[in-house]
Amino acid sequence: AQAGVRYSLKKPLSYVEANVKCFVTLLEAVHAVNNSVPIAYASSSSVYGLNTKIPFSEMDRVDTQASLYGATKKSNENIAHVYHHLHGLQLTGLRFFTVYGPIGRPDMAYFGFTDSIVHGKGLKEFRKENGEELQRDFTYISDIVDGIIASSRLAAPLEVFNLGNTRPEKVSALIHYIEKGLGRKANITLAPITAGDVPMTYADVSHARQKLNYTPKVTLEDGIRRFLFWYSEHYNVPLASDMFPTRKEAADLRSKYDLKIARRRAMAARWRV
Repeated sequence: AQAGVRYSLKKPLSYVEANVKCFVTLLEAVHAVNNSVPIAYASSSSVYGLNTKIPFSEMDRVDTQASLYGATKKSNENIAHVYHHLHGLQLTGLRFFTVYGPIGRPDMAYFGFTDSIVHGKGLKEFRKENGEELQRDFTYISDIVDGIIASSRLAAPLEVFNLGNTRPEKVSALIHYIEKGLGRKANITLAPITAGDVPMTYADVSHARQKLNYTPKVTLEDGIRRFLFWYSEHYNVPLASDMFPTRKEAADLRSKYDLKIARRRAMAARWRV
């Protein structure tokens, strides 16, 4: 899939190709092999678009997307409905809310802000025309993975679930936690909100909590702390001296990332065979 709201303004056809055509191709392949295989697919909080009701619920209308990216993800949900109706495919949609964490996308704000601060470059913080700050329901990757695993164990065709953190945070708070972890100050320029963007995302996860036992656990501050530890290990960047108060904690985090890397290498080796 092709992710990201702003890039969809520059390359709209690549989003249609990756998010719509490739999704149909995948479903056709599943239909040709086994219609009964349960599949969870990635939707997005962007389907809520210009919805002004907060928090966002799966029961809300989602017909006013603000970006082409959001429209392609909503089309995935519509196409899933059609393939269930026509062929009985077992498809469950997961609406992810601003996922972040180690080994994440470099084009995401938290990653880009970190790079800018480390290299002494300026960064843009977007705000509404009246100066109000944007807020996002930042959701740590381990919480998202918990939701994905839970959905894979539940036969829930045509269901959609919000997977978010339920705690919208200002972008300035995100920058503050990165500054704190790096022990450096950001050079911030304020800029008006861009086309296709929305002022807030906020997940109501009561449906996922009831059906999937989904309970997000990682706060933004702790999640950024974990991301920065990975970033420092990967890019050899020093962190603030008080980031990891004990050697044991740092060792525990390092062992977790080493295990993830080993699993990725093992999976890659299987594909090469």
